[in-house]
Amino acid sequence: MTTASLPSLDLAPHRTLSNLSAAELVERALVAGEGKLASNGALMCLTGDRTGRSPKDKYLEDTPDIHGKIWWGNVNQPIRPDLFDAAYAIAVQHLNSRPKVYTFDGFAGADPKYRLGVRVATEQAWHSLFASTLFIKPGSPAAGGSTNWKQDWLIINAGRRRLTAEEQQKFGVKSPVLIAQSLSKKIVVILGTEYAGEMKKSIFYAMNYDMPEVGVFPMHCSSNVAKKDPSNVALFFGLSGTGKTTLSADPERALIGDDEHGWSPSGVFNFEGGCYAKCIKLSKEGEPQIWDAVRFGSVLENTPIDERTRVPDYDTPKYTENTRVTYPVDFIDGAVIPSVGLHPKNVIFLTADAFGVIPPVARLSPDQAAYYFINGYTSKLAGTEAGVTEPQPNFSPCFGGPFLPRPPAEYAKMLSERIAKHGANVWLLNTGWTGGAYGTGSRFKLSYTRAMVTAIMNGSLANASFTPDPIFGLPLPSTVPGVPAEVLNPRNTWKDGAAYDAQAKKLAKLFRENDAKFEMSDSVRNAGPRG
Repeated sequence: MTTASLPSLDLAPHRTLSNLSAAELVERALVAGEGKLASNGALMCLTGDRTGRSPKDKYLEDTPDIHGKIWWGNVNQPIRPDLFDAAYAIAVQHLNSRPKVYTFDGFAGADPKYRLGVRVATEQAWHSLFASTLFIKPGSPAAGGSTNWKQDWLIINAGRRRLTAEEQQKFGVKSPVLIAQSLSKKIVVILGTEYAGEMKKSIFYAMNYDMPEVGVFPMHCSSNVAKKDPSNVALFFGLSGTGKTTLSADPERALIGDDEHGWSPSGVFNFEGGCYAKCIKLSKEGEPQIWDAVRFGSVLENTPIDERTRVPDYDTPKYTENTRVTYPVDFIDGAVIPSVGLHPKNVIFLTADAFGVIPPVARLSPDQAAYYFINGYTSKLAGTEAGVTEPQPNFSPCFGGPFLPRPPAEYAKMLSERIAKHGANVWLLNTGWTGGAYGTGSRFKLSYTRAMVTAIMNGSLANASFTPDPIFGLPLPSTVPGVPAEVLNPRNTWKDGAAYDAQAKKLAKLFRENDAKFEMSDSVRNAGPRG
């Protein structure tokens, strides 16, 4: 089956609702019983049994034009072209059988030189609202007023259509969920899962493939900039739950974006037009900007709300730990619109260390930066993927392994080249555990982490004195304003120093086992743990 002969999606005017306003989509979602309106005006929707991404159920069409460029393995699982076409046909047939189809046309990429046009077709109004918050609306200030939209990518979300047992056998899968993506046809097919984050991440995956072809380094990071100094741009790399959204939403700085960016010859730019924040334990005191962004036009996912008062309960993981809210980036007061910035001065790697041994902050040499980037150590946090119920040690290359179509070394090289050319400082920041591993220790206080970020941004931490950690070789500062000195060396926070040493050596060994998977220079490999 060729691209030309693929069954077409019936977008006849009598059944297609295109680019509806937030108010129209909310009304239709409520009438259809897709969600409930919370007291703050947000639309709360449930995603069924999948409350996180399903990476084990995602497949990439294997075609000759892309085969040699792909990092095949656990992340990039191949699906034959005929089976991709079969999945596409199932999704199209399902949407064509619905009385209504919602479409949203938007951009991915705030820089008009590199942006792509995305069409999202769904059967649920709330999925279309989700897409409209996260992609850039043509004609909006975020798009620079541009209405010059053309389709580059198509997402067909038939998430309510689950594969039958017979179909699972045909596709050679063991789940009713199938996410299939074609880099050649530029199509994403979603079957069997209503988790809306699959739409968002499929286009990030596309950008991770497309952008290097035009000289742009795609990054799984958030970004902000000093309100009074446009040259003081920062990047925060990290997997879900490590603090990208929280730390970039800083009242003292202007948000560029919370999750996905490109680093072009001109600077950084947001791939998205919105934010997708975790909201478990969300509070006005702890994260005021995100709290205020949860209002009409935003979408709460899997967040319990009181049946009588309709007040969201952010503290109760009734449905999942991975409760989420999505909202347009301009819901954050003072956000940079359009979402572009200059070259970054500071690059921060965020890790949520479940072992409790990584220091809260360390300044990295260029070789250390390359080493810790390609290893991408963190912990998978509860709910971010199907089946993850507690933090698990995890090495995710480039702090975004699930979204990398190309080999990690390609992205690591792009980062090293840009750091060297623009003289950026690189830092490792642990937002995970201290005083012990997960289960005995506690997570670093957000106030301490924010104080460390402030010291990085105002330049004071770069002038501090540093002492290398004996096991990891990470340079630790002696002081950080607003942070107790004993916190800066994680060994000091453990009751049993010998237990810390044993745990640190255990993690160091895991690093060494992981770095053996990658090609790297001797100087970069030697920048890893010494224990």
